[in-house]
Amino acid sequence: MADGLRYRVRIDAPRPLDALLEQNLDLERFRGNARIDREQLQRMVRVAPAQIRTLVATGGYYSPEVSVRLDEAGQEPLVLISVQPGEPVRVGDVELTLQGFEPPPGQPADRRYDRDALLASWGLPHGAIFRQADWEQAKRALLRQVVQTRYPRAQLTDSQATVDPDTHLALLRVVLDSGPELHFGELRIEGLKRYPPSIIANLNQIKPGDDYSEAALQAFQGRLQDTGYFATVEVSADMSAVIGEQLEAGEAAQAKLHGQSTAAATAPAPGTTQAEAAAESAASMPALPLLVRVTENKRKNASAGLGYSTNTGNRASLTYDDLSIFGLRMKSALTLETKKQSAHSDFYYPVTAQGYRDSVGASFERSDISGEITSVAAISGKRAWGTPLLERSLTLEFLSETKTIANVETGSSKSLPLTYGSTWRHLDSLLFPTKGYVINAQLGGALLPILTDQAFVRGYARAVLYHPLGPHNNVIVRAEGGALASREKQGVPAVYLFRAGGDQSVRGYAYQQLGIQEGTAITGGRYLGTGSVELQHWFKPTWGAAVFYDAGNAVDTLKDFHPKSGYGVGGRWKSPVGPINVDLAYGHAVRKYRLHFSLGFTF
Repeated sequence: MADGLRYRVRIDAPRPLDALLEQNLDLERFRGNARIDREQLQRMVRVAPAQIRTLVATGGYYSPEVSVRLDEAGQEPLVLISVQPGEPVRVGDVELTLQGFEPPPGQPADRRYDRDALLASWGLPHGAIFRQADWEQAKRALLRQVVQTRYPRAQLTDSQATVDPDTHLALLRVVLDSGPELHFGELRIEGLKRYPPSIIANLNQIKPGDDYSEAALQAFQGRLQDTGYFATVEVSADMSAVIGEQLEAGEAAQAKLHGQSTAAATAPAPGTTQAEAAAESAASMPALPLLVRVTENKRKNASAGLGYSTNTGNRASLTYDDLSIFGLRMKSALTLETKKQSAHSDFYYPVTAQGYRDSVGASFERSDISGEITSVAAISGKRAWGTPLLERSLTLEFLSETKTIANVETGSSKSLPLTYGSTWRHLDSLLFPTKGYVINAQLGGALLPILTDQAFVRGYARAVLYHPLGPHNNVIVRAEGGALASREKQGVPAVYLFRAGGDQSVRGYAYQQLGIQEGTAITGGRYLGTGSVELQHWFKPTWGAAVFYDAGNAVDTLKDFHPKSGYGVGGRWKSPVGPINVDLAYGHAVRKYRLHFSLGFTF
């Protein structure tokens, strides 16, 4: 096939109209097309002015001066396009008419819809440049704001934009009808085979009679997805279930208004108006069943993995989960690392109707960190509740521990501590935060002489602040502190003492390297204090670099608190599973460089 006619196009128009024409003009789109000949080129040149006027009108310019000329003097024909857009058309008067939105008869006045807030949210105000895309977006946003509330059947019954090229004004008219007010009905579940309905019902905070709310549906769906029981979850209001009832209600309302006999048709009931009949019809709208469709995850799942941590060395892991053992969900894991080996098995009860997440578990861990070898067996029970914005928990555990320091066994101990914890989150993103804060606080201890060798009280807090500095930079500030009170340290479980150093602590030092020196070993102290400041710069949306300064230490007395500092540079990557951080840090006290690798952030 012969090549088509080759030609060039030169557009002289202000931004962003030049890009609009380059992307949509036929003369640009058909360049290089094998079927274009001279006759077709001349035809596109003739129709180009009308096409240009239509395109620039979508950008708010309705009186442009357009010139299109074909220059055939050179080897390749050249199309010269000149566009002077002139004065843009701006929004003049805006008429927004809301029909409906009144509470049904018998409902209190405080059920009235906030019409003023809806009108104030209109996205194309007086004086704005009238662009077609903005006009369509404003209408969609207005309708979307309503259908997510108790009026999901709302409709735009009329929308007009009258453009006056002489005055350069666009007069807008929008009529929005609320449709009937709808409410949730009873819960209906589809797809359950292995698991009890209580797993879904206990997470349902929507009660029959509640106003329809898209946000409530999404929150319920999110809670179900987080359980781990389901591969897919769809939560919706079952509109199809009430179509028949709606038709019957409408026919009944019409029959009441007009009558079904000739006598009734000629003499309607006194006092009955069209508005009252419509209100009665809306009030009689049936409730929408709350429909939950799920696909269950397979009951049993096993996985194995290999890895490496700059904190604890090489890692091999084996996990086994079972979603239904005596009605409980089990999660178990065996992890073997160079410096730490652990095994645990936890059993999770279904979430209660009050929102409590209860679990029990058993674990064993052996660690060899900085010359201190500990072996801890534990049995625990935990109750957690709250939302991602505020999580709370209460944990009771029994620990039996043996400890060896500098190759000398120091004995064994047991303890029965109770700990209360809270986590506050206020972030713009849970996966890649750039603004906000996270605070975690814990208070607990073992005060009663029951299965406890040494009574103690312990407090701990950690906070991370994210603050943006323009579109490509942000600052991360981190601080943590802890204190333990007891007559003697001997007998307090090592996990309740404090040490610092490592990827999520003071970089430039080995994992838990900062603490109390006992011979050639490092042990935990009574007090902890660390802080960090990090500046990140993002060269691309997913790639960045950082500089940081960390400081902190763990001690037995406050007068001995002398922070150890570390500082360095790092690389950042926003991976699909979270931020990956690679840091090269210099530990000032040990005068050594150390490479740190971490995924995500603590909390």
